[in-house]
Amino acid sequence: MAIPAETLFLDPRMEGTLQQQIQQMVAQGILSGRFQPGEKMPSSRKLTQQLGVSRITVTLAYTELMADDYLTSRGRSGYYVSENAPRTPQFEPPKQAPSRAVDWNRALGQRFAGAPSLRRPENWREYRYPFIYGQTDPTLFDHQNWRLCAVKALGQRDFEALTADYYERDDPQLIEFIARHTLPRRGILARPEEILVTMGAQNALWLAAQVLLNQRRTVAMENPCYPGLRNALAQTRCITHPVDIDADGLPPEALPEDLDVVFATPSHHCPTAVTMPLERRQKLIDMASERDFMIVEDDYEFEMSFLKAPSPALKSMDRDGRVIYVGSFSKSLFPGLRLGYLVGAEPFIREARALRAAILRHPPGHIQRTAAYFLSLGHYDSLIRRMGRAYHERRTVMEEAIRTHGLKIAGANAFGGSSFWMEAPEGVDTGVLARNLRAESVLIEPGSPMFLQDNPPGHFYRLGYSSIAASRIPEGIARIARAIEQSTS
Repeated sequence: MAIPAETLFLDPRMEGTLQQQIQQMVAQGILSGRFQPGEKMPSSRKLTQQLGVSRITVTLAYTELMADDYLTSRGRSGYYVSENAPRTPQFEPPKQAPSRAVDWNRALGQRFAGAPSLRRPENWREYRYPFIYGQTDPTLFDHQNWRLCAVKALGQRDFEALTADYYERDDPQLIEFIARHTLPRRGILARPEEILVTMGAQNALWLAAQVLLNQRRTVAMENPCYPGLRNALAQTRCITHPVDIDADGLPPEALPEDLDVVFATPSHHCPTAVTMPLERRQKLIDMASERDFMIVEDDYEFEMSFLKAPSPALKSMDRDGRVIYVGSFSKSLFPGLRLGYLVGAEPFIREARALRAAILRHPPGHIQRTAAYFLSLGHYDSLIRRMGRAYHERRTVMEEAIRTHGLKIAGANAFGGSSFWMEAPEGVDTGVLARNLRAESVLIEPGSPMFLQDNPPGHFYRLGYSSIAASRIPEGIARIARAIEQSTS
């Protein structure tokens, strides 16, 4: 890697001749770790132009740095940071106290860090039994066709559109596919003006919360729930009412009387994966009309309804425009894509579009166009079928292993999905269990961060199967069962 000349500047506070200042500048860059062994230094001509000094001054500085083993020469190829250059000191120099330290308790107007969340090791792929949720198996993805679509999106025909700033708008091809193909599969009819592309479902939920709620409004949310939703709602300072879910998901009869918005995941509740029956969906829609509240429907993993045909989306049953629909391609394609969408009445989408434009304008045009090609050319449908077969196999293998080892499934009424909601014996702290299992190369997700009460139950946990091979599942479940048995003995 070449070090750009534009990143090098002489510090006016340096003392000595220009040659000495250049030597000091380069040596400090190497000692600080900015310049790594083997990296190519700027040529003497380029550095002369950048620093405004004579070429002989730069050449002499490089010569002295070679003598001190900071640099090495490779003939006509130029100068490089030496492999034997002095390394960064292993100690930190004592920090000097600033003249007046910043009082961060006073300086920070709002706090966002520290909220409960699900965390996994950065090196989770190195674990042999990663029963984690929300990550994909790269062996299932259609890399070749995604790459071809990405190249197609960079072609001359599309490039002019991609280089423009959409500002509030989205890629028309992606919007057209969502309107004409994706939404009709859920029984939803929507015009382009009623669709907004987002940076994943998390961004969509945040936008919905910001537009619909304030500190005087009341929201009902499922308990347990997706931690990211709880954190998004906290930023609105709204009044929250947790509603305990049952075997059929969110019970409408348990909703509070005074209510403005309900957030629900009827297709596969997060995290239990239970599916809301059609009768309960209709009851929730009717209640929203009678009591005059809005519903935000996160159509969580509807594509993975491989055990039964998916139930109609709440939005498809909506006659008054009360349902805001959240969809995502991040789970079905890959999480790093960060591509989702909102569907709602035009007045809502107008406000959400303006808010999105104020914070990030729009999702990257190249990503939108690549996804549009991947979807419209049929690659997405093929991928969903392949993932459905793989997930079905893994779920079958996992269910058998769970039964064999006597573990308990807490969320059983599911149409598919990519995880199991599990219940350990009372007294087992699944946070401690998860830490102990890491030594066995097993990853599980403790359930307590997903509950809304102050003292959440500590014996629930989630087992995902989207990123683990079916052949490894039985041994992984066996290790979990042994660890639970040791915790109760």
